[in-house]
Amino acid sequence: MKIIYIYGATGHGLVLADIAQACGYDQIVQIDDNEAGHPTLDSISSDQKIPIALGVASNHTRKALFTKLVAQGFEIATLIHPSAVISPSAIIGQGTVVMPHVVVNAQTHIGNGVILNSGAIVEHESRVGDFTHISPGVSIARKVVVEDLVHVGIGSCVIQNIHIGRECAIGAGSVVISNIDPNTVAFGVPCKMQKPKSF
Repeated sequence: MKIIYIYGATGHGLVLADIAQACGYDQIVQIDDNEAGHPTLDSISSDQKIPIALGVASNHTRKALFTKLVAQGFEIATLIHPSAVISPSAIIGQGTVVMPHVVVNAQTHIGNGVILNSGAIVEHESRVGDFTHISPGVSIARKVVVEDLVHVGIGSCVIQNIHIGRECAIGAGSVVISNIDPNTVAFGVPCKMQKPKSF
């Protein structure tokens, strides 16, 4: 019997439960320190042999949880939905979740704890940094670098050879045709840097 823990019993955690089932897990146990009626992280602290997936949408919270679980000796699960198309030469990091109908093409590197949300496309030789969220329907062209802790909003497009700096937030539906500085909120068609990120 294949068993998996999912940290997070709402929102993103519910989506991960569906993906885990599609990946052949027979028993899915959702844990949550903030939702009544669910086991807590402390209550499973002796079960490090059971993999645990990161069902948390916030990039910073996901990073902190990843660090804590690794320090406690847990195996961090990587979940890839069976409908996703992943190049054999792509690298997918630990704790990343790849949702339905995602495409990751040749020689692409996806970091740890990344969310590649439904229908996203990451073209060849691109790099997506740790604990970044690529939202549903995002298209990333070839040789793009998206640094750590970035959120690319739903339906955005990024042309080839672009560099998006660490901890940026790219607004929904944006078309990114120039580099984006770190710690910046940017949006629009074409996408423009609007202000330093303050959250």
